[in-house]
Amino acid sequence: MMTNIYIIEDDQPLFSELEKRLKDWDFTVHGVTDFSKILDEFNSLKPDLVIIDVTLPKYDGFYWCRRIREVSNTPIIFLSSKNHPSDMVMSMQMGSDDYIQKPFDFEVLVAKIQALLRRTYQYQNQSMDSVHFREAVFDFKRHKISHREEEIDLTKNESLILSVLSSHMNQTVSRETLIEQLWDDSRFISDNTLTVNVNRIRKKLETVNLRDAIITKTGLGYMLEE
Repeated sequence: MMTNIYIIEDDQPLFSELEKRLKDWDFTVHGVTDFSKILDEFNSLKPDLVIIDVTLPKYDGFYWCRRIREVSNTPIIFLSSKNHPSDMVMSMQMGSDDYIQKPFDFEVLVAKIQALLRRTYQYQNQSMDSVHFREAVFDFKRHKISHREEEIDLTKNESLILSVLSSHMNQTVSRETLIEQLWDDSRFISDNTLTVNVNRIRKKLETVNLRDAIITKTGLGYMLEE
């Protein structure tokens, strides 16, 4: 399932750049068509995350953040060219989850987006014991891949990596996100160790006719393709 991001930004060059870069990460991006009907568009789109500028036509971002918070807990990231601490405080008071000052490093923005999505949605999904994938079942509770009458054991690291990829089906997950997840689980893992684990998972998937299930997105990360 694709992740939908609603970008509330009236700077068209910046919006176009955000749209292009986020699409490279397999996000679906929506822009504003009418700045007087942002709440209506939000309710119609039902995005998974909102990126909003402080300075907007008609009403500012603080206003629209408050209106969105009246109806939804969707993660919200503010963008601002201002460096006043009061703006950051105001954004948090209105219900935002993060605040990024312009100009910003795009990799930092992506990291914040992924962290917010993970905290908001993935941790909720981690309670699931298994996932059906093509003709197989990933059993995260028992750390196994089941295919018909065959079962393949997974290590805890392999099971966790596969569960994270499954929670972002058909969407690129950065190497940094996967490593952070393993750190959160109180186990240190290096970049090279991650590569080794992913390759082992691939070989196990191939034994149950799931070749090319995990796709490498060069320079970005990995994607489990349904």
